[in-house]
Amino acid sequence: MFITGAGGWIGSALTHAVTKFKPERIVLLEAAERSLYELELSLRCLPVPISYVLGSVSDPVLLAETFRSFRPELVYHAAAFKHVPMMEQNPFAAIENNAIGTSFLTQAALDHGTEQLILVSTDKAVEPVSMMGASKRLAELILLARMGMGTRMKSIRLGNVFGSSGSIVPLFRKQIEAGEPVTVTDPDVRRYFVTREDAVTLLLIAASMENSQGILVPELGEPVLVRAVAEFLIAEASTGSEPGIIFTQLRPGDKMCEALLSGRESYTASPDSPLRAIASPALPAQALDEILQQLQQAYRERSLQRLLAAVMRALPEYQPSTVIKAALAAETAL
Repeated sequence: MFITGAGGWIGSALTHAVTKFKPERIVLLEAAERSLYELELSLRCLPVPISYVLGSVSDPVLLAETFRSFRPELVYHAAAFKHVPMMEQNPFAAIENNAIGTSFLTQAALDHGTEQLILVSTDKAVEPVSMMGASKRLAELILLARMGMGTRMKSIRLGNVFGSSGSIVPLFRKQIEAGEPVTVTDPDVRRYFVTREDAVTLLLIAASMENSQGILVPELGEPVLVRAVAEFLIAEASTGSEPGIIFTQLRPGDKMCEALLSGRESYTASPDSPLRAIASPALPAQALDEILQQLQQAYRERSLQRLLAAVMRALPEYQPSTVIKAALAAETAL
């Protein structure tokens, strides 16, 4: 078993969960040295063979070497840059890690006969207005284009994982502990939420669904008002003082409400598990390969204009934010 992004919020929880099944070996890939070290410390006493690989999914040579050495039958792909405002300021990093890295990983899995690969995706990939969302939708398209080539490709769209690093919950708690007002972008902004435990359970279920491929969507109920989450956390803290809520405004790349399906997607069957397969528009493999080559060239040249042209060729529904437009204008003016 091979897990990318193993030191992250979902990756680390998934790693601990799969050790209970005592696989023959677990291979953990993580780009952050500290995260990988802390994960190694937490797993040190477990009687499961574990190999730790420090590196990135964007390194095809490392991936080929890892697959050649360990021949994993199952790959969980949890490595991703996911902070929306940060990726608006760093679009090359978002595309290189989330999209190009996924392309390298899926190709390595195909080249080495991996049985199945499961991508952790996001509701932000649906009709994206952020570079993070666009990069994750590209990752989904890569899996869709490479289905039927030998490796079973699956992608699971999750909502906000409650409490994950860089998300609103730890930010709200930090503000509450400091006695500061809690900042919510808009009174009506809504998000889908899933606990880390439920996210891991969904990933384990996905691996057991032998007849499913493509994009899988969980039943997450209705999206939740973010201000209701803030109110809950304030009440939970019971500090004796009410820090209150300040409404700022939607950030570039934010939506008022996320969705799990686009208007061009539909469920393919009635629910028979917590995950449902959907029909989603895909790109022919040859067209996608051309777009990936354009993205890699744009990344090497640091050309935002070429990067956006390739992204919008793949995702005509993508709507660049004001931050991206300003960066493009600055580049064009040089």
